[in-house]
Parts: sequence; C-alpha cells; structure tokens
Amino acid sequence: MFDFNLSDISGLQESFDRLAAKKQRLVVQRPLAANVLAKIREGLNVEWTYNSNSIEGNTLTLRETRIVLEDGMTVSGKSLREHFEITNHHEAIGYLEEIVNPQYNIRERDILDIHALVMSKIEKEFAGRLRNGGVRIVGANFVPPNPLKVPVLLQSLIDYINTNPLQLNDVVLATLFHHRFVWIHPFFDGNGRTVRLAMNLLLMRSGYPPAIILKNDRKKYYDALNQANNGSYKKLLLLMVQALERSLDIYLSAYPGTYEEYKTITTIIEEEQMPYGQEYLSLLARQGKIDAYKEGRNWLTTKTAIDDYLNNRKRKRKK
Repeated sequence: MFDFNLSDISGLQESFDRLAAKKQRLVVQRPLAANVLAKIREGLNVEWTYNSNSIEGNTLTLRETRIVLEDGMTVSGKSLREHFEITNHHEAIGYLEEIVNPQYNIRERDILDIHALVMSKIEKEFAGRLRNGGVRIVGANFVPPNPLKVPVLLQSLIDYINTNPLQLNDVVLATLFHHRFVWIHPFFDGNGRTVRLAMNLLLMRSGYPPAIILKNDRKKYYDALNQANNGSYKKLLLLMVQALERSLDIYLSAYPGTYEEYKTITTIIEEEQMPYGQEYLSLLARQGKIDAYKEGRNWLTTKTAIDDYLNNRKRKRKK
C-alpha cells in the first residue's frame, strides 16, 4: 500500500531545504502584531475555502466567498448547497485550529469530524460516516477499494503517518497522506475537501501555514494524483511545495524591509533587463528550481532567486 520511490524526494531536496529555511525565518522573526497576524490568517482561510470548493465545482468567486463569510450575505443566483459548502469549510478550518498542536497525531475521529463539518446541512445521512458502497471517480485512472476494506485501509494509513517509518520530512509525509487518502476514498462525497483540510494538520503541527492548492492548478492537481497512482509522486510533491511556499511568502512579506518583494517574471525581466526569456524562467518556476509561487496564471519570483539558481548552476559546472 505504501510504495514510495525515494528518488522522487531527492530531486526536490533543495526545495525542501528552502521551505524549512523560510519556516525558520518565520520562527526567528515572530511575533507578528496580533492584528496583522489575524488579517493574514483570515485572508488565507478565505482563499483556502474558495480554492478547495472551486476545485470541486463550486461556482462562487473569491469575492463572493468573502462576502458570504465576512458579511453573512447570500449571493443571488447561487445554490443553497454552494453557500453551505463555503460556511461548512470555514467552520472545518476553525476546528483544525482548535485541535492542532506540535504533538498532534492524526486520528480517525478527527477525520470523521472534519468530514461531518464539510458535509453538514448538505448530506446529513453520510456526513462523518465511512462509505458502505462502491464508488467510481470520473477521470481517475483507478477504482477505489471495496468498501469493506475502507476501515482497515484508513487505519493502516493513519498508523503509517503517525509512526513515519521512513522518517519522511513534513512535506513529503503530508503529500503521501494526501494521495493515499484520495486512493482509499473513504467517503461517498467530500473526500477532496476533507483531505485538503486533514493533510494541513500535518503541516500546521510542524509550524507551517496551510498549503492551498489553487483552482487554476486543478488539472495539474488531478494529473499529479493520477501519476501518484502509478507510483510517481514527483509532480504531486512539486505542487505541494509550490502551494506551501506561496503561503510562507505571504507571511514573510508582512515584515516590512526584511523580505525581497516578489514580482511577476515578466516585470523582473523588463526592470532588470535580464537576458533570459519568460519561457525559460517560467519553466524553472514550474519545475521548482527557483524560489517562486503562482498567483492566478502568473509566476512570481525575485531577482535574487534567479541569480541564486544561475550562480549555483555555474558552480556545479566548474566542479
């Protein structure tokens, strides 16, 4: 059940080191002013709710999601279910923030509670209950296991994550959990939103902010899960790194004068008159070779990140 190619990790070691360094920088620079911290957390939670629901087909925009959560208003033309998906997910985030701590171990009870919150007022008869029937996933390259096997498979996954026999780093462990949970598909509905909440418990307990998979990366995300079904985790790991790095950069950017401003690749090329093309630098960003994150369809990075990569490459060539 837990076939994991360690070569998928080795190719991303520089990215993992960069994430750990940024997390440490946050620890050193803390605390942020309470109002600043609250504003960042609130903004990330709205984005998290919007993107996770949008991946599953919810049609409320980011602005409409914010209106529902912050103003308690309904949006004309949108279904009651879509409104419940927004408020339910936000309540589930609150539950995560209540139970997470540095010694936290993932539990089946917590997973069931998260799912119950996600599906509350939507599918009451299935909320917080493991599926007792077969399911098929449109577009996936696998069929989820027989429902009779689900309780044992889920508990085996939980035990594996809590014991971490290969001593995987936090990001890899959360990614492995994410994929295997989706493969088990323990619920009739709400699996995606539940796993994107539960896997962040593993990151948040280690001091990371939540990793938010963006709606614009939906196709890439599903392709990465399908590749993981075939034994290759590299694309899913890279997507997780990029999602986590984006959240880290949002926090770090709150410290004025201590952090280099991120700009679109096009802007950096124009301002610095760099000899490298947008296509080449965007490729480096997609491959996780430079410190970069995505906003909408644009990659943001810094001149320092580009220079660091190119200088490291020159040093390796000389050796």
